Amino acid sequence: MGSTVLSLRIDGELLDRLRRHAARRGMSVQDYVVRTLVRDDFDERFHAAVDATEKFYGADPRQVDPADRVT
Repeated sequence: MGSTVLSLRIDGELLDRLRRHAARRGMSVQDYVVRTLVRDDFDERFHAAVDATEKFYGADPRQVDPADRVT
């Protein structure tokens, strides 16, 4: 898999916040943003897989105790 350039225009305040968050983790802003996007993408795919599994096995999500649901 290759890489592609993505250019974003963001305001200075948001960039400063991103820099602070990245610095706390010892990361560059680019690495911090990419890691955040990958994590969010994983979370979405994980929840979709849980929903598909519940649907396949016939679990009615409305009857599942939210405390028992993996999130």
